[in-house]
Amino acid sequence: MTKQRKFGGRRTFLASSAVLGSVGLAGCTGLIGGNDDEDGDDDFFGQIGSGRGFPEPGGTPMDDLPELAGELVLYNARGQALVGELLSHLESRYDDFTVQENPGGSADLVNLILEEGSATPADVFFTVNSGALGTLADEGRTRSLSSDVTEMVANETFATDEWVGTSGRARTIPYNTDAYDESEIPDSIDAFAGDFDGQLGWAPSYGSFQGFVTSMRIIEGDEATKAWLEGVLDSGVQEYSYESEVTRAVASGEIDAGFANHYYIQRHLAGNPDAPVSTAFTDGDAGATFDVAGATVIDQSSDPELAENFVRHLLSGEAQAYFAGRTYEYPVIEGVDPIGELPSADELNTPDVDPTQLSDVEGTIELMRDAGVPV
Repeated sequence: MTKQRKFGGRRTFLASSAVLGSVGLAGCTGLIGGNDDEDGDDDFFGQIGSGRGFPEPGGTPMDDLPELAGELVLYNARGQALVGELLSHLESRYDDFTVQENPGGSADLVNLILEEGSATPADVFFTVNSGALGTLADEGRTRSLSSDVTEMVANETFATDEWVGTSGRARTIPYNTDAYDESEIPDSIDAFAGDFDGQLGWAPSYGSFQGFVTSMRIIEGDEATKAWLEGVLDSGVQEYSYESEVTRAVASGEIDAGFANHYYIQRHLAGNPDAPVSTAFTDGDAGATFDVAGATVIDQSSDPELAENFVRHLLSGEAQAYFAGRTYEYPVIEGVDPIGELPSADELNTPDVDPTQLSDVEGTIELMRDAGVPV
């Protein structure tokens, strides 16, 4: 079968990109980060690598990387509101470079690559879910990356021979600063199942939260995780659909604290700098789980050199400053700081959990239902 590489323009769907439920990645949208890319600050962007809110680019500048030339087929599971401008910047920077993009959910695109087999036109898979990257690698559908690419990532936990993390997200406790000082927020996730006297909020049907619960299952086991869920339920926790809503509720004083990825607090503060909301971290437990978005080169890429050079550009100083300043995620290279008054990734006390283990949430959803949590 001949590969088809004609898409009719950037940001168009492949005709075959429907959900392929019979193959591959069950539950991948439930990772930490899930499909979190839906909730960006669409009006916040300046000159790439500079401007309001952007850190100074460190690391390797794009000028020191091989130029991009040719047509790259990108299976993109990251939201257009967050990464579209970065892709446009790369196209405008290199006159002979174009991106033919197939956007979709992580699970759908992984299933599509597996279904297409050797006929897939995909060169690079870009996703918010590290588990999706692990699934493709386990299925033998990725190419090994050069060591000079993987070594660009500061923490070896967030890169393998087959894929690299391109930005990170930390689990946190957003809290209302009018109600609590930081010292009053517990540094143990267990304390929120009975010892915290404030009104809590969570988004149990959201992929990020389910990934966090999956991490707790890995670390503490099902019995302890179920007891934690039941304890939080007994506290009268308020339910929301999205973790952005949890953060807004904390900032408005509707609740005192909640559970959310770190960037929701920073996104809220970008539009409301005086909002009484701040970020607390737990210490070394599931509440401090750190996960990455990332990219991999597909085994059937028609231009693997171009594909790998594209991945290099995602790890450039300018791109990492973009992820920090535009999406409020953690940079994964040395020399670029996160936005906001946040500790660096190296300063976080994160649990020892392989990010790819977070892809299996079917048991998590079953456990949550057994505990009485609406999912």
